[in-house]
Amino acid sequence: MAQPTEQTLVDVLNRLKNQGYTLDFNLETDALHCPQESLRLQPEDFEIVETVRLEGMSDPDDNLIVYAIESHGGQKGTLISPYGVYAEDSTSAELAAKLAVNRT
Repeated sequence: MAQPTEQTLVDVLNRLKNQGYTLDFNLETDALHCPQESLRLQPEDFEIVETVRLEGMSDPDDNLIVYAIESHGGQKGTLISPYGVYAEDSTSAELAAKLAVNRT
């Protein structure tokens, strides 16, 4: 479960980058996409290693969750996604379920 933190997004991303999470993943309808590697990961192709929830002080648009992702092939990166009222509902049920495991 992601715990709220006082860290900034930059702090979290720098820490994860130092741990080898250097790729940037984007959320697509049914997969995660990494443009740097031309890589698409289906829900069964990756694990969520860590989640960090960041809460904006006054703006709900600043509510984010950072996922540390590791593929079964060893690629490591991060996914940044909004949560709460502004979270996207356009993902497949399978991908949403994978991400929701750590989204509470």
